[in-house]
Amino acid sequence: MTRPSAIAKATDAGFDVRRVRDDFPALHQEVHGKPLVYLDSAATTLKPRVVIDAVADVYARDCANIHRAVHLLSQRATARFEDAREKVRAFLNANDTNEVIFTRGTTESVNLVAQSWARTFLREGDEVLITELEHHSNIVPWQIVCQQVGAELVVVPMTDRGEITREAFEEQLSPRTRLVAMAHVSNALGTVLPVEPLIGLAHEQGAVVLLDGAQAVSHVPVDVQALDCDFYAFSGHKLYGPTGIGVLYGRERLLEGMPPYQGGGDMIRSVTFAETIYNDLPYKFEAGTPDIAGAIGLGAAIDYLRSFDQEAVHAHENAVLRYATKAFGSVDGLRLIGTAPGKVASVSFLMDAAHPHDIGTIVDSEGVAIRTGHHCAQPVMEHFGIAATARASLGMYNTTEDVDALVRALQKVKELFG
Repeated sequence: MTRPSAIAKATDAGFDVRRVRDDFPALHQEVHGKPLVYLDSAATTLKPRVVIDAVADVYARDCANIHRAVHLLSQRATARFEDAREKVRAFLNANDTNEVIFTRGTTESVNLVAQSWARTFLREGDEVLITELEHHSNIVPWQIVCQQVGAELVVVPMTDRGEITREAFEEQLSPRTRLVAMAHVSNALGTVLPVEPLIGLAHEQGAVVLLDGAQAVSHVPVDVQALDCDFYAFSGHKLYGPTGIGVLYGRERLLEGMPPYQGGGDMIRSVTFAETIYNDLPYKFEAGTPDIAGAIGLGAAIDYLRSFDQEAVHAHENAVLRYATKAFGSVDGLRLIGTAPGKVASVSFLMDAAHPHDIGTIVDSEGVAIRTGHHCAQPVMEHFGIAATARASLGMYNTTEDVDALVRALQKVKELFG
């Protein structure tokens, strides 16, 4: 059962990271005989106890399918599931819960728009505009649908600092642009895109805009009405929630005109062999038994986050990021990849002495977890003429001491590889 007392509160002085760390069981362990330092939150965030308890409670007390039974367990599970949808709506400031579709994650959300909206409304010669710093999940679905309908994929180039400029965006935008799909925050570099003015430019051309918010939702304020985006996708596991659950926000008028992405149970109103009548929103896009516990766990994660002063959380993370960026300058032979002034939560880097995978292995032996590889963003790596980077990424629970531990581990990399 979720314990309200387990939720750390912001203190009068701001954000109390020590109390927050107490809420995350995974942090209280040793790795290779050393206290865990977790710097891989861009891949997945750790989970607070209240989320773990919420998921466990679903299976212990309310283990039933939803929307389909009159017995009490089903009614309770349904109420909790739909309550989670309302929490997501409020978190994003969507206009209505009809605009909140539960999916398996950002990837499925993007594919839903590609195969439902884009495949239905794009025509040969139309253009889909993306940027050079996208995650593969915001590239491949558009390649697939462009091949299916004869549309063209157009790419906005980034600068060598890892930025997307208004000028570059305008140069690639055209009257043939029907859809713009771009990251809110880059997973590989941490760059925050200037999405508000870019959305405005896209709408002036009559284009629909999808934002990949996977890396944004836990680090920057998200208000879909203020952003004026048409679709917004994110994953629960990047937001201190469970894996396997995600969200697609979509404008109701757009969702109403889109055909279902998948067929099956619960997305129908009636079925005969001659005809199927689809269900209302949002259920039209939620075929089959959903991740009930995952959605409820996501709701608990949102409750947890909203128990803090969000400005204080973001200020804390940004302070640790600034500290890390400066501290890395003390490591000889270390080069930062992606130096845009507007960044959150991530630092990607290379070292002259060692390959990123060797860096990751050695720092792991020191108890420090970072990510190495192309981060599912191979075009970003190609831009910089490299195959991979090492990436340290932050969560609300990270401290400057975590950064110091990583710097000590990087010094050991230098000692070993010289």
